[in-house]
Amino acid sequence: MAQLAISVVCHAGYRYDEHPCRFRLGGRWFEVRKIIDRWLSPERRYFKVRADDDGVYILCHDKEQGWVLHMYDGGRHPETRLSST
Repeated sequence: MAQLAISVVCHAGYRYDEHPCRFRLGGRWFEVRKIIDRWLSPERRYFKVRADDDGVYILCHDKEQGWVLHMYDGGRHPETRLSST
């Protein structure tokens, strides 16, 4: 599956990149309004977020690749929406 590299600005908490605050995609900055979910795998950290455009994004931080956009849902088709929150 092809993934898109993105620029991410993170909140620095107990670690320097605790969670994403905003990200740049296609020349536009998006503010993270809500972190819906987060989970870990051995090599990656995933964040399911709602941005200021009301889209739901799954952002992935990979130790090798850095930040990538894993999935996006613009909410145009409610029956397939990634999240109802």
